[in-house]
Amino acid sequence: MIRDHELRAIVDRARAFDPDAWEALYRRLYPRLHAYANRRLPPTECEDAVSETFTRAMDAIDRFRWRGAGFDAWVFGILRNVVYERYRSRPVQTSPDAVPELVSGESGPLERLVAHEETADVRAAFARLGPEDREVLELRVLGDLDAKAVGSVLGKRPGAVRMAQQRALQRLGDLLTEPS
Repeated sequence: MIRDHELRAIVDRARAFDPDAWEALYRRLYPRLHAYANRRLPPTECEDAVSETFTRAMDAIDRFRWRGAGFDAWVFGILRNVVYERYRSRPVQTSPDAVPELVSGESGPLERLVAHEETADVRAAFARLGPEDREVLELRVLGDLDAKAVGSVLGKRPGAVRMAQQRALQRLGDLLTEPS
């Protein structure tokens, strides 16, 4: 895990267009950015969206300031704009089945069957959440952003993000306990 002062040093080097710094930032953020893009775009567009995000970040690094939620939130904000631009250019929805695998490491066939059914139930319930609920959970869980960072991306205060997350998790829990 990179500490705040280390991240600041890497970003400072990236401002000077140090390719090693950009590579470090890319490697650090790529898994989370890809996971978020994968929930919002068809799989064939995820790589392009993340690449476009980093291209825009490189072009705009001189405008980045250390205020608000920091560098990660700034990059996620760029990715969010890339995703919305793709939606506006042609309305494509991700499949509700694009929820990442939540259960792994099962041992036997019975455990795999149960885990598969539970994962399918979570996927179906997640797909029934509203778009705002899904986005808050995606940014918090897949993006691994704290409430302040999510608030920066969504234009909300951290307390509002925590409340939105709590409500989204409650709705998800309610959907999971509804009789089929």
